[in-house]
Amino acid sequence: MRIWSWSRTMGLLLGFLASVFLFQVLVTLSVVSAERSDARFLATSSATAGKKHSEDYCTMYDICGKRKDGKVLNCPVGSPAMKPDELLSSKIQSLCPTITGNVCCTEYQFDTLRTQVQQAIPFLVGCPACLRNFLNLFCELTCSPNQSLFINVTSVSKVNNNLTVDGIDFFITDGFGEGLYDSCKDVKFGTMNSRALEFIGAGAQNFKEWFAFIGRQAGLNVPGSPYAIKFHSDVTESSGMKPMNVSTYSCGDISLGCSCGDCPSSPVCSNTAPPASHKRGACSVRIGSLKAKCVDVALAILYVILVSMFLGWGLFHRARERKPHPRTKHFLNATNVGQLHSVNRQKDENLPMQMLEDAPQIRNGVQLSVVQGYMSNFFRKYGTWVARNPTLVLCSSLAMVLLLCLGLIRFKVETRPEKLWVGPGSKAAEEKRFFDTHLAPFYRIEQIILATIPDVVDGKIPSIVTDDNIKLLFEIQKKVDGIRANYSGSMISLNDICMKPLDQDCATQSVLQYFKMDIKNYDDFGGVEHLKYCFEHYSSADTCMSAFKAPLDPSTALGGFPGNNYSEASAFMVTYPVNNAIDKEVNVTQRAVAWEKAFIQLVKDELLLMVQSKNLTLSFSSESSIEEELKRESTADAITILISYLVMFAYISLTLGDTPCLHSFYISSKVLLGLFGVMLVMFSVLGSVGFFSAIGVKSTLIIMEVIPFLVLAVGVDNMCILVHAVKRQPLELPLEGRISNALVEVGPSITLASLSEVLAFAVGSFIPMPACRVFSMFAALAVLLDFLLQVTAFVALIVFDFLRAEDKRVDCFPCKKVSSPHADSDKGISQRKPGLLVRYMKEIHAPILSLWGVKIVVISVFLGWALASIALCTRIEPGLEQKIVLPRESYLQGYFNNVSEYLRIGPPLYFVVKSYNYSSESRHTNQLCSISQCDSDSLLNEIARASLTPESTYIAKPAASWLDDFLVWMSPEAFGCCRKFTNGSYCPPDDQPPCCSSSEGICGLDGVCKDCTTCFRHSDLHNDRPSTVQFMEKLPWFLNALPSADCAKGGHGAYTSSVELNGYETGVIQASSFRTYHTPLNKQTDYVNSMRAAREFSSKVSDSLKIEIFPYSVFYMFFEQYLDIWRTALINLAIAIGAVFVVCLIITCSFWNSAIIFMVLAMIVVDLMGVMAILNIQLNAVSVVNLVMSVGIAVEFCVHMTHAFSVSSGDKEQRTKEALGTMGASVFSGITLTKLVGVIVLCFSRTEVFVVYYFQMYLALVLLGFLHGLVFLPVFLSMFGPPSRCVLMEQLEDHPSPSSQL
Repeated sequence: MRIWSWSRTMGLLLGFLASVFLFQVLVTLSVVSAERSDARFLATSSATAGKKHSEDYCTMYDICGKRKDGKVLNCPVGSPAMKPDELLSSKIQSLCPTITGNVCCTEYQFDTLRTQVQQAIPFLVGCPACLRNFLNLFCELTCSPNQSLFINVTSVSKVNNNLTVDGIDFFITDGFGEGLYDSCKDVKFGTMNSRALEFIGAGAQNFKEWFAFIGRQAGLNVPGSPYAIKFHSDVTESSGMKPMNVSTYSCGDISLGCSCGDCPSSPVCSNTAPPASHKRGACSVRIGSLKAKCVDVALAILYVILVSMFLGWGLFHRARERKPHPRTKHFLNATNVGQLHSVNRQKDENLPMQMLEDAPQIRNGVQLSVVQGYMSNFFRKYGTWVARNPTLVLCSSLAMVLLLCLGLIRFKVETRPEKLWVGPGSKAAEEKRFFDTHLAPFYRIEQIILATIPDVVDGKIPSIVTDDNIKLLFEIQKKVDGIRANYSGSMISLNDICMKPLDQDCATQSVLQYFKMDIKNYDDFGGVEHLKYCFEHYSSADTCMSAFKAPLDPSTALGGFPGNNYSEASAFMVTYPVNNAIDKEVNVTQRAVAWEKAFIQLVKDELLLMVQSKNLTLSFSSESSIEEELKRESTADAITILISYLVMFAYISLTLGDTPCLHSFYISSKVLLGLFGVMLVMFSVLGSVGFFSAIGVKSTLIIMEVIPFLVLAVGVDNMCILVHAVKRQPLELPLEGRISNALVEVGPSITLASLSEVLAFAVGSFIPMPACRVFSMFAALAVLLDFLLQVTAFVALIVFDFLRAEDKRVDCFPCKKVSSPHADSDKGISQRKPGLLVRYMKEIHAPILSLWGVKIVVISVFLGWALASIALCTRIEPGLEQKIVLPRESYLQGYFNNVSEYLRIGPPLYFVVKSYNYSSESRHTNQLCSISQCDSDSLLNEIARASLTPESTYIAKPAASWLDDFLVWMSPEAFGCCRKFTNGSYCPPDDQPPCCSSSEGICGLDGVCKDCTTCFRHSDLHNDRPSTVQFMEKLPWFLNALPSADCAKGGHGAYTSSVELNGYETGVIQASSFRTYHTPLNKQTDYVNSMRAAREFSSKVSDSLKIEIFPYSVFYMFFEQYLDIWRTALINLAIAIGAVFVVCLIITCSFWNSAIIFMVLAMIVVDLMGVMAILNIQLNAVSVVNLVMSVGIAVEFCVHMTHAFSVSSGDKEQRTKEALGTMGASVFSGITLTKLVGVIVLCFSRTEVFVVYYFQMYLALVLLGFLHGLVFLPVFLSMFGPPSRCVLMEQLEDHPSPSSQL
C-alpha cells in the first residue's frame, strides 16, 4: 500500500504559489525633485504660520529629499491647496472621487499615488467597497484640500540641507477605521488561500492593528513608510483640527457587488442557509449519570427478554420431564418418522454407522436425503475402487495438479496499491486518471523532520528555533544539495528533478527560504531575529521572500507550535517537492526514484549521526519509501511463517498416528502420511495460483500469507476425519471394506463442508475490491483442489500407509521391515483403546455439557456474548494505520509518529470542474467565481462558506481561484496587470523586463513600457465580464504572466496546472481546478470522513449549479474503499454464510440442520467482529478477507458436528455424546490444536500487521470456533437439535434404496 505520509504533508503546495509582495502605500507619494528653494519654503512657512489647521490648507506639499534607500520624503510645508489643471483634476477624480476642487498634491505626486496603489488593487478589487474605502484613506492623506485639519507634522529631519517630514499624526474617526476594516477583513487573496489583510495588514484583527502596521516607520531597504505615522481619533477643541471622516461603504452594499466569500455579511449571503453538518449525533439514552447508545440499551433489553423467555421455557420443560409419560411417546420423539419397531437394542458407541456386507435384514439405518443417499452409494463404490487402485488414483490426481502448476511460470505479484485496493471502475480511480491526464499528476514528496527532545527533568519540549539548529539545518541542506544519483550513466541532483514554480529555483519548503537558501545571508539578514521577524511578516517583507519568489507560510516549514506561536516550534519540517509523471516507467519517475534511494542512504549514513550528536531527532521519508519498505516487509517474516507451517506439520504427524507406544511407535506413527498430506495442501495452493497465473491474474501478498493457512486448516481437518474414520472400522474387514465404510461415514459431511466453503469464497469473486476479489477466486479454487486431492490422492496415501503398517514397515523408512512381536499397531476395533481426546470428549466434556445448569449458563452466556458483539461492532473504525503494515524497525515508524505530532496543515483539496463553458452566453462564469457580480451560491462562495465550519466539512480555507484572479487581472481597475503594447502584444508590469532592466536596476515611468495601456476599458466589458473572444485571447497571457509587486495576480506558477488549454478555443475548458486544503487529518477516520464530506459537498453543489464538479485529493484513491467497507464486508459475509445455508439445504434437505449451521456461523462471525472492536482492529481489506475466511473455517466446526448428530441414534443427549466422541475429537485435534500451535508462532512476527491481523484475529477465530462448535453447538443440539435420521428399518438385502444408508 502506498500509504499515507504524503497525505499529511500535502499542505506544502504553497511552494508553487505565485510570488506576492505586501503593499503598504507610501504616504510620501512623490518622485518629484525638490525644485523649490529653501527661501521659498521658509517664506511660505512664515507667512502661513497663523493658518496651520484650516480648510483648503496643506500640511505637507511637494518633495524635499530622499532616504539612502531611495524613498522620497515630503516637505513639511504649510501652504494653501492648489487648483489643479483640467487633466490632473480628471485623473484625480478617476481614482479619488471624494476629492474635488483644490488639492494638496502635484501631478507627479498623483502619478506616484496611482503607481503605488496599483500594487494593492489586485488584493482588493474583488470587493469594490473595500477597495473604495482603502483608496479613500490614501487619497485623503495625499491630495485632500483639507489636509491640515487631520494631518499634523510632529517631527522633521534634515536631508541634504532640506527639512523633511520624519513623523506625523493622522487623525481619523473610529467610525471610518471600523468601516474600512469591516469592509476588508474577509476579502480573500485566492492565490495564497488566505485573507488579503495577511498581505496588506499583517493579519490585523481590528482597524487599530491595521493602522499601527501601516504607520510603522520602515528601516532602510524594508517595505513600508519612510516616516512614522501615528493614527489618532480624538483631538482637542483648541487645536482647531477635525478627524478625517469620509463616508465608508459597506461590503454589504449590493450596488458595490462584493461577493459572499469576501463579504459574508452581505444581505444576499445572509439569506443562504449555512452548510449542513456532516457529523450526525449518535442516538443516546441517559440513565442517571450514565449515557449509553440507543443500540446498546435496545440490545440489553432484548437480552433480558430472550433470557427470561429461555428460563421460562426451561422451567416448563423440566417440569414436563418430571411427569411420567408412555415409553413409546418418548421413543417416537427420539426417532425419525418411518417404519419403527419397539425393539430394544444394544448400541455400540464406537460404531455409529457400521456397514457390514453380511448384516441382518432388520438393522440400524440412516434415512438420508436423496442427494446424501446417492453420495453414500457413490462413496461406497468409489472407496472400494480407490483401495484396489491406489497407484492409479495417486498418479492421476497429482498429474492434474502438476499440470495446473505449470502456470507458475507466468507467476507475478501485484504490489501496486492502486491495483490492490481500487477497482477498475472505481470513482476515485477515474477521477485521479482525469486529474492526472487533463491537469497534472501530484508531485512527489521527500521530507525531513528535525525535532528537539523533551527535557528529562520537567518534560518540556525546547524550541527548535535556535542559532545552532539553524546552522545545522544549513549543513544538512548542503549535503542534500550535494547528492548525485546515478541513473543510466547520468548523475542526478535535486536541482534536476525538483519542482520549480517559476522555472528557476526549487520550491523547497524550509525556514532556510527566509535566507534565500544561502548561508551567507544568515548573518547579513540578522540570524534568528530575522527568522522570527519573517514568521510574522512572511508575506510582506521582501527579505523574507523565498528564493523561488513566493511567500513561505511558516506553518508549512515548522511543526509542533502552539496556536500561531511559530517561535515555540519544536520541529523543522523540510519538504522537497519533486516532479512526477503519469507513467511510472518514464524517465521522469525513474530519475526521481534513483535520487530518492540516494537521499535515504545519505540520511541513514550521515545525517542521522550529525543530528544525534546535537541531541536532536531526525525522521525522514521519500515518495518511494513505503513501497520499498513493503517489499522488504514481504520477506521479513518468511522465516516466521515457515516455522509456523513446520510446527503445524509436526503436530499433524502426531495427531494422525495412534497413541504413542514406545515399542511400536515407529510403525504406528504417521509422519510420512502427515508430510504427504501437508504437501497435498501445498499442491492445492500452488495449483490454484498456477491456474490463475496462466490466465493472467496476478497474485498478492495476502494470498501468499492467508490462503495456505486457510487450506491447511480445512485440509488437516479432513485428513484427521478420514484417518480416524478408517481407524474406527473393524480389522475383520478387508482394507478396501474399511476404506469404503469410512468414506461412506464421513464423505458426505466432508463434501458438504468443502462445497459450502467453495461456494462461499466463489461468490466473493464478484465484489469490486481487487484484493478481496482475487483472494476469493484463489481461495475457492484452492479449497476445491484440496477437497479433490483429499478424496483421491490422500485416500490413496491412506491405503499405502495402512498396507505399510500391516506389513510391519517402519514409518519414514517403508523399505525397512521389522519382525517385532509388538509391532502390530492396528488391533481389532474391539480391542483398541480410544484415544485421549475421544475419552475426554465422551467421559468429561459431554457429561459436563449435559448438566441442566451448565446448559442454562452456556446458552445465556453465548447469547449475551453475541448481542454484546453486535453492540461492539458499531465501534469498529474503518481504515488501516500505515504504521501497522511496516516492519517494526522501519525508519518510517518514527516518521509517521512525528508527522502526527508536528504537522499543522492538512492535505490539499482540489475541486475539479469539467466542461466549463466560458462563453458570453453561458452563466458558468458567475456560477463558479466569487468576486463582484458572481452568484451568491457559486462554487467558490460555497467553498468559502463551508470553510467556516471546518469541524464538519473538513475544509480549512477558501479556495485559490484562477478564475477570480484572471477576472481581476483583466479588470481595468488592475491597471498594472493586463496591459498591451501599441501593437497589441502583451506588456508585462512595470517592474518586470523589458519594462524594468534588472541588471541596470532601472524601473521607471519613462521606459519602453511607457506607452502600454490596459487591455480593456470598462466599456469593452459587459457587466465587468469579458466576451468569449476576450476570454480566449487573454487566458494564455494570464497563465504565462509572472507575479510581481506591481501585479501580484500573475497566474504563472500558481495556476500553471490549474487549467487545461487543450481545445479551449471552442469556448469550453475541459478541466480546471480550484485548490483549498483539508483540516489536519490525524486519524484514519479523519481521512475517511473528510473524503465523504467533500463528496457530499461537491455533489450538492453540482446538482445546484448543473455543472459537473468532483473533489480530488491524492489520498482519495486509497481511502475510497473505506467509504463502503462496511457494505462490502456485510455483503461478502451475508453471501458467504447464505451460500453455506443453501448448500446445506440442498444436500441435507433439512431446513432445521441448515438453520442451526447458519446461526452458529453468524454468531462466530459477529463475535469475531466484537473481538476486533475490543482489540481496536480496524475494518479494511485485510480484516474483511479474514472475516470471509472465518466463515470457511467455522464451517468445519459446525457441519461435521451437526451431521454426526443427525445420523446418530438415541435421544438427544446420547446423540450429542456420540457426535462429540467421534467428530468432536477429530475437529478439536484437526483444526483447533493444529491452528493454535501454528498461530502462536505468528506472535513473534517483526511486522505489526501479522501480529494484529493474523495472530490476534486467527487466535480469536480458533478459540471462537472451538467454543461455538464444541461447547455452544452441542448444548444447543441437545436442547433444540433436529430429529435423528437413524431408524430401525426392514429392508430386503437385494433391493437397496438410494435414500437409505445401510
